[in-house]
Amino acid sequence: MTYIDGFVAAVPTGNRDAYREHAEKAAPVFKEHGALKIVECWGDDVPDGKLTSFPMAVQKKDDETVVFSWIVWPSKQARDEGMKKVMTDPRIQPDVNPMPFDGKRMIFGGFEVLVEA
Repeated sequence: MTYIDGFVAAVPTGNRDAYREHAEKAAPVFKEHGALKIVECWGDDVPDGKLTSFPMAVQKKDDETVVFSWIVWPSKQARDEGMKKVMTDPRIQPDVNPMPFDGKRMIFGGFEVLVEA
């Protein structure tokens, strides 16, 4: 069964092109190390909440946009092995491909797929 890594972050709205470039450079690295698919989504209809919301979760500022992304792996084992390789790959290091957002406010986690239709 596939395994998903999910991410939510707040990206300065003016950095949209830089974020796309960052993601386009990183995607092949993940795929070379076993990922099946990488999806990067720019927030379009992401409302503020009163108790919880994506914007609240990432402490979104007025000049930022929420991004939602995920990586599909063939299995958790493939993800664990692949992610180790990705994190040491020189093409993804901050001096080569810096994150155009505050990574400290990014939320991420790994998820076992329960239903896929």
